[in-house]
Amino acid sequence: MFISTGGMEFDKKKPSILLIHGSGLTHIVWSLHEQFYASQGFNVLSVDLPGHGNSEGPSLKSIKDISDWIKLLMGSLDIFKITIIGHSQGSLIGIDFASRYPDLMSKLVLVAGSYKMPVNQDLIDLAEAGDEKAILLMMKWGYEGSKAFIGGNPVKKIINSSRDIIEVLAVDLNACNNYKSGAESLEKINCPTLCIFGDLDKMVPVKAGTKMAERINKSETKIIANCGHMIIFEKAFEMRQVVKEFLMK
Repeated sequence: MFISTGGMEFDKKKPSILLIHGSGLTHIVWSLHEQFYASQGFNVLSVDLPGHGNSEGPSLKSIKDISDWIKLLMGSLDIFKITIIGHSQGSLIGIDFASRYPDLMSKLVLVAGSYKMPVNQDLIDLAEAGDEKAILLMMKWGYEGSKAFIGGNPVKKIINSSRDIIEVLAVDLNACNNYKSGAESLEKINCPTLCIFGDLDKMVPVKAGTKMAERINKSETKIIANCGHMIIFEKAFEMRQVVKEFLMK
């Protein structure tokens, strides 16, 4: 397993944050967040999920399997409480984990997430065929308008081969599409929860997101203006300040 710590040594005396990336992606998406949270006195565990990035093994095929893997990870590191910050699919994982393992949770941050994430069948078909059009569709729906990135779009840089599309992205999309217990899971979350949405998000529209947040006990909502689904890139500095204020309460 590969875990980035924001350049800091792991200290069992500190509270720990687990950063969970979205479908087909890696820990790299948290590059503007890791050191910031580490500087606030937290252990930062920015993971490459199994089969992703620098982590070995096959990609896990269900959201529940990933939640169970997180539990094993915590056990191997002797972590008894965790704060999860999940983006997109990572939010779905956070919802499932918090509902099934409430005693292991400190706080939960859902970024551009929902309790259900049905995936367009055309996108799944393209991904299963290893077609690069799957990446283009993701980027088209993922960002607010046309975004320019120094060095190129990070999503296209992470998912850059047919193998990545078939063995990683397609597996993740199917895991999201097949997760059906989200509504039930929301009712079981009992830790303080922050829901962050982009006001121009096409994948998780604000109206749908706020309705979900209302179903979570101890939840609060933050809507970031002029932002699409990729909040972690588009409005990283604003997002992490909002998260900091929530974590310090």
